[in-house]
Amino acid sequence: MNVIEAISSRRSVKNFDPNHEIPDSDLKELIRLTKLAPSSFNIQNYRLLVVRDKELRKQIRSFAWDQPHVTDASVLFIICADLQSHEEDPSTFWSHAPQEVQDMLGPMIRSFYEGNEQLIRDEAIRSSALAGMTLMLSAKGLGYDSCPMVGFDADKVSKLINLPQNYILSFMVPVGKQTKTGWERGERLPDEKVVAYDRF
Repeated sequence: MNVIEAISSRRSVKNFDPNHEIPDSDLKELIRLTKLAPSSFNIQNYRLLVVRDKELRKQIRSFAWDQPHVTDASVLFIICADLQSHEEDPSTFWSHAPQEVQDMLGPMIRSFYEGNEQLIRDEAIRSSALAGMTLMLSAKGLGYDSCPMVGFDADKVSKLINLPQNYILSFMVPVGKQTKTGWERGERLPDEKVVAYDRF
């Protein structure tokens, strides 16, 4: 499946085969591909919690309006982000770059974010959203389906999964084999509503 096919055919699926297990090789490939998502300054501040434990997923489901895809999907990804990633040693992100680039970007990363809580949070949401979309398209390309979810009590789920204090929980993505196709895609808004050129 090529990228255009994956984008065109991806649907938010909520009916999964509860008996299907994703092979470890496919799970590793999903994670590898997801980690190719872009992030500002390459700080890779998205974090993936892979939840396969059935009992834990039952508990999460109880905080997610009892939606069955939380437990029925083969695996549940919880997409998070680290709000302190910009404070890490820049060589973590730029070891492949020439030393002069590392020397320039290191101080730039910290000063860009330091003291700007809104920007840090915005960056966390941006990066986790890019990672989540990459995950869903990768899943489609590997023959799986998915569904982005925000319908859950984030505070309760955060406590349940021991979310680190410096992390933010963005959304969840169940991935598995569908048993029933998603609803037909709704009409897209017209270009004149969505698209502008040069200035609004």
